[in-house]
Amino acid sequence: MDEFKQQHITEHLTELRKCLIWALGAVLAGFGVAYSFVQEIGNWFFKPLFDVLPAGASLIFTSYQEAFFFI
Repeated sequence: MDEFKQQHITEHLTELRKCLIWALGAVLAGFGVAYSFVQEIGNWFFKPLFDVLPAGASLIFTSYQEAFFFI
């Protein structure tokens, strides 16, 4: 227990804020990278379905949010 030093509540909150900012930055960076490859990710995700569809067939989305990233 000697390696843990006692901190005041403001020090804990400062450290928590720093960690949350880093986590939010990492999520935003990951989203940016994934969004830049959205077409390739969509093609990889739907490849098994495209392999079994008849020639000339296409996907039909029944709600707006289904096709938001893949059109």
